[in-house]
Amino acid sequence: MGAKQARMAETTEAPLWNENEPAKVESWRLHILLEAGYPVHLAERIAVSEVDLHDAVGMLDRGCDPVTATEILL
Repeated sequence: MGAKQARMAETTEAPLWNENEPAKVESWRLHILLEAGYPVHLAERIAVSEVDLHDAVGMLDRGCDPVTATEILL
């Protein structure tokens, strides 16, 4: 597991679900994607999708360009 994935795994624990949770999840996903190296406009598109973050981060870890990764993932 890469360092970015380890950090992501450490932050997956969440308090009980509430009505603000979907926005919090999207915000957290956006943060992870930006840390991984996605530019804002692509990270926003991925964050609101059902794309697996491990796949999205892993693609960049393996050297895939963010634009290409986004095209593949979405």
